[in-house]
Amino acid sequence: MNQRTCLSVILAAGEGTRMKSAMPKVLHAIAGLPMVAHVVKAAEAAGTTGLALVIGHGADEMRKAAQKFAPKAETFVQEKRLGTAHAVLAAREAISKGYDDILVMFGDTPLIDAQALAAARQKLAEGAAVAVIGFRPPSPTGYGRLIEKDGHLVAIREQKDCSEEEKKIGFCNAGMMAVAGKHALRLLDKVGNDNAKGEFYLTDIVEIAGAEGLDVVATEASFENALGINNRAELAEAEAIWQARRRREAMLSGVTLIAPETVYFSHDTEIGADTIVEPNVWFGLGVKISTGATIHAFSYMTGATIAENCEVGPFARLRPGADLRKKAKVGNFCEVKQSTVEEGAKVNHLTYIGDARVGAGANIGAGTITCNYDGYSKFFTDIGEGAFVGSNSSLVAPVSIGKGGYIASGSVITESVPDDALAFGRARQKTIPGKGKELRERFASAAAARKKAAAE
Repeated sequence: MNQRTCLSVILAAGEGTRMKSAMPKVLHAIAGLPMVAHVVKAAEAAGTTGLALVIGHGADEMRKAAQKFAPKAETFVQEKRLGTAHAVLAAREAISKGYDDILVMFGDTPLIDAQALAAARQKLAEGAAVAVIGFRPPSPTGYGRLIEKDGHLVAIREQKDCSEEEKKIGFCNAGMMAVAGKHALRLLDKVGNDNAKGEFYLTDIVEIAGAEGLDVVATEASFENALGINNRAELAEAEAIWQARRRREAMLSGVTLIAPETVYFSHDTEIGADTIVEPNVWFGLGVKISTGATIHAFSYMTGATIAENCEVGPFARLRPGADLRKKAKVGNFCEVKQSTVEEGAKVNHLTYIGDARVGAGANIGAGTITCNYDGYSKFFTDIGEGAFVGSNSSLVAPVSIGKGGYIASGSVITESVPDDALAFGRARQKTIPGKGKELRERFASAAAARKKAAAE
């Protein structure tokens, strides 16, 4: 089957009015990725060699989004919504190219996995003309039933058309199917619209193919695989299922999640074995973590790279471009953005490091900030290997601290500091005996006067 060509036709033209959104339904995200992109990934993993997206509402927005998650996909517009078979035929040009297999999927079923699609394709490889993907929901009410006889699928019966005996069938239509490419256009063109809604239903090809003596079968996927998204509540349910799958996958690959249900991954999160993740951690898009890291509670990271044996948090924020090298530490209430923290360097608490390099073994004291932005442009701060920056220091970029440099606490550094130099950037302390008492009395008198004036 690996040598068989396959076109995946993904129907993504629905308006999604129940989402109450101006954005096309299938672009709403799960784990930071549009739900239709999850379907694309599953199709690619199942061996698809061509992609056709059938779009409608928000066509321009869909095309723009597709350039990111499916740059090689062809897009076709369904001008009028006249049923699922009509939607598939919008991609007639792609279907006619002679693919061995045609997979038909829906852009709002983001939890479909490659195994379910591959199983349907396998049936085509074995000689079936149509393979319908079925599932067994907790309650079949409202779903089309798959009517089988002697191991073959003979019909898909909608709930309203089922006999009392057929209503007892728990095997239901998931909507997705695989069709042999050599039969696809002929079967689709035979679908009529002689029904109450005057629409062309894809499910009709089951009986059409059977009437031609072609083999039609059903394969079974899990209920989760077939879950369709129609509103934001169902979107949240799908997110929860995806996260549960990913957490389990992470733990089985050697990652410790202290409270798994409180950790949130993105679709592209990479996390190495022997990493420990404490409760309430959010991995945004583009996070890569090597082995043996410790991510403490309430940390939030996006676009960050974390090397082996690093320590992050608690309450740390890593923004895009944060690059932590081996055994680096970013502690509580620290933020790092577009900066490299080299091997063994420590940014322990209450600190902002932006557009900077923190050299190997350097120590950044509490309350230190790199002043990297003047309201118009960003500037770079370079902190050398083994440097020590005292607490509550402001490093005004562009500036560099040399290897082994020492910055006294409370300094504002505006000029570069040579290797091994000590720099002070603060006013000399002056102490005036009795002045504190005088100031308190003056301030108290002024406050009392304001209070009296307000009362009058």
